[in-house]
Amino acid sequence: MTQRSLDPRAPWVISTHDLGRRPGSMRKTTPVLPAPVDLAVGMIGVPKDADVELDIRLEAVMEGVLVTGTARAPLHGECSRCLDPLTSEIEVDFQELFYYSADDALPGGAGGEDDLFLDGELLDLEPVFRDAVVLALPLSPVCSDDCAGLCTGCGVKLAEAGPDHGHEKLDPRWASLQGLVVDNEDDQEG
Repeated sequence: MTQRSLDPRAPWVISTHDLGRRPGSMRKTTPVLPAPVDLAVGMIGVPKDADVELDIRLEAVMEGVLVTGTARAPLHGECSRCLDPLTSEIEVDFQELFYYSADDALPGGAGGEDDLFLDGELLDLEPVFRDAVVLALPLSPVCSDDCAGLCTGCGVKLAEAGPDHGHEKLDPRWASLQGLVVDNEDDQEG
């Protein structure tokens, strides 16, 4: 398993130098980091570079560093029913073990495909945050639970249309007779 070298200046890269490899050592931190790009699902997402407030705990364990935390980020998107813009906030919890090496991941040294590893003393928290947020985003966001959406006939917003809004519904089987004009004068003379 090849690992790319992490840039220690990247915002989501965190140093674990002060923990060493001493199981039981711990550090808490509350950074505010810029949201990564393309953090969205369908009609809603976290805007690029928005402030993400983190509350994380780094703990050294025998196999690596256990990261536990909470992240809060703003959301922007549009309502899936009425297409109005909406803003909200999301809060997600996450926990991930970053192994020191593949030898620590599984007996026999065979690391799993989804295992995360430290790059020296550095770990990249972005994939963990991204997974937690994307899984928590609503697939069909709504501006309110009682949003009526749009009229399927004309597209007007039903909340603004009024209670008497409606459209004449014609049976499609009779649609070709709609323009037919019948002359009833002959029937009345007889």
